Amino acid sequence: MARQTPTTGNALSQSVLAGLITTMVGFVASFAVVLAGLFQVGASREQTASGLLVLSLTVGLSTIALSWRHRLPISIAWSTPGAAMLAALAPGEFGFNQAVGAFIVGGILIMSAGLVPSLHRLLTRIPVPIAQGMLAGVLIPLCLKPFTAVASIPFPALGILLVFFIGLRVLPKFAVALSMLAAVGFGLWHIGRTEAWDSIEVLPQLQWVSPEFSSWQAIASISVPLFVVTMASQNIPGVAVLSSFGYTAPWRSTMLVTGVGSAGGALFGGHAINLAAITAALAAGEQAGADPRLRWRAAASSGVFYLVFGALSALIVSVASASPEGLFQAAAGLALLATLANALLGAMADGAWRLSALATVLVAAGNLTLFGIGGAFWALVAGLLTHFIVERNARR
Repeated sequence: MARQTPTTGNALSQSVLAGLITTMVGFVASFAVVLAGLFQVGASREQTASGLLVLSLTVGLSTIALSWRHRLPISIAWSTPGAAMLAALAPGEFGFNQAVGAFIVGGILIMSAGLVPSLHRLLTRIPVPIAQGMLAGVLIPLCLKPFTAVASIPFPALGILLVFFIGLRVLPKFAVALSMLAAVGFGLWHIGRTEAWDSIEVLPQLQWVSPEFSSWQAIASISVPLFVVTMASQNIPGVAVLSSFGYTAPWRSTMLVTGVGSAGGALFGGHAINLAAITAALAAGEQAGADPRLRWRAAASSGVFYLVFGALSALIVSVASASPEGLFQAAAGLALLATLANALLGAMADGAWRLSALATVLVAAGNLTLFGIGGAFWALVAGLLTHFIVERNARR
């Protein structure tokens, strides 16, 4: 019988630890963004808990399936930019059933990106300044929340800001996660002070949501921007991150699995899942093991931990619901500050697109709504029109 050497055992434990860190960073650092997005499109507390649960399940199962099948460190995550886009919509603009119908259409579009090569090529031709400008614009209102919340809930808002900035100084990789945990702590403190323990739920359960497809405005306002930000800010960069470590992402199977997961998960309140970009490096780098051929075990371990973390969904949502109003929105804003900075840099880097990118940012940030269609869609239109009317002609 072959004896397992200490090196082999250490490599496996290193992969499992890397998987745990990947899940902790991905889950803890962004769950508040998901809550803010689902609440904004009309989800009840129970539906939001179901949405967080089904996202955790689909992320976990997709990660396990893809990493095991291809023996590659393929990490899947929920679409944090997509959730931020939902949080930027006007409250009450659509019912949650209409939003779920739009989520399903978004999932079908993701599947199409894997099935139709021409659509993939078209996506890669979306101007980076416009895509990044739209993302920056939808992030700005949410990223203001940590600072505007100081006026309404000064003690907890200043508390999470202090934890965040100290974390940036001491443990920069975990600053966002620490601020999220601080928000949970302040929420529990508030619940104890108001003796609202009866509102806390522990056991999660999936809630079916019947989709509605009657609103073309919901498709234009949610499905199209959700698809664009998910592809441009997550899937395409995720391929690049894996490539930087010497791995070739299986585009077709990844889009099919995440598209099916997004569409199926939507029936229980989830918005979208995608190839991880930010956390992908944690499971693909040297910290996941010295042998690149075995790093897929870190991604697979991350998938298992997502299934475990999903069991906390009801508890997290009930704490968030019973917390001071604006607390978890402020935490979500802190989680997105780095994404906003990168989006602004990407939007303004090319001087030939600067004016159109600025127009995109401003229209998205202002959440311009026309004919029942939200600001993210019109931001794309405004940016492209500005470029073709002004900047393109100016270069001739």
